[in-house]
Amino acid sequence: MVMMFDVTEAASARSEGDSWDITESVGATALGVAAERALETSQPDPLIRDEYAFLLVSAAGPPWTQLASSDLSWLGDDETARRMHLMSRDYQAVRTHYFDRYFAAAARAGIRQIVLLAAGLDSRAYRLDWPAGTVVYELDQPRVLDFKNRTLQAHGAVAKADRRTVAVDLRDDWPAALRHAGFDSAAPTAWLAEGLLCYLPADAQDRLFERITALSAPGSRLAVEAFHHDPQRATERRRAEWRDRTARMKAALDLNLDFEALTYDDPDRADAGEWLAAHGWHPDSVPGTEEMARLGRPVPADLLDVAVPSTLLRAHLNGASR
Repeated sequence: MVMMFDVTEAASARSEGDSWDITESVGATALGVAAERALETSQPDPLIRDEYAFLLVSAAGPPWTQLASSDLSWLGDDETARRMHLMSRDYQAVRTHYFDRYFAAAARAGIRQIVLLAAGLDSRAYRLDWPAGTVVYELDQPRVLDFKNRTLQAHGAVAKADRRTVAVDLRDDWPAALRHAGFDSAAPTAWLAEGLLCYLPADAQDRLFERITALSAPGSRLAVEAFHHDPQRATERRRAEWRDRTARMKAALDLNLDFEALTYDDPDRADAGEWLAAHGWHPDSVPGTEEMARLGRPVPADLLDVAVPSTLLRAHLNGASR
């Protein structure tokens, strides 16, 4: 998940082997994204519908419930903050729409094995219409999946696919855990790395792609949300503005969060599309801002410099993968 915070030149609060609950560290970013999906769903003509988002977010407590609400009074009279909040909602709606369409195309192509890497509070196993025989694997931290499972079970939610949760840290041997859950590396897979790469160091991103490629049979597909480093965007004035807005959100909602400190900003990080193309994948990508404009959610001209610097990417694997 990426909320509207600057991810450049931030002092990281991360450490090797760190873990988290749903309201802590990277876990809280899953709540933030779900809150924005809930906000989009409440609109008169939403781009996407996620009827489970508000349910999941509200289970984390009143401050999160407020963040997911269409009542924006907590933003006060800061019109710029309000516009940025709505831009963030629009981005998450567009991102979700992009990957929903990716999975629909994969299903039409006959793929019945789905892997959500760092699934967080993703509800696609419940809200998308999967063909019979589809298995959806959700990988994430144990406490994040436990919160999600308990909340959905308490409300009688029923998955529309064979949903299998795999409690594992993606920095560990997650391929072994995935195989143990029944994953078949001989069958084509549709993978998703949404809101994940910026929370991995550059070398961990490479290892992730290497492992995905090693596990992918011909015909597999991969969708990625990639982020690019742009030093020209990282002005001190811009960082100061973001720190100020972050502080106001903390004060208004009593959420002591610093999302920018959770990311890894590695200037030498491999370009996702280039890496995949060099390793047998055939990628196709679009800048996040262009996809927003295409879907009728353009970024206001005066906010372009604070829009998420992302690329939405889909790739397919035709030949031998190993």
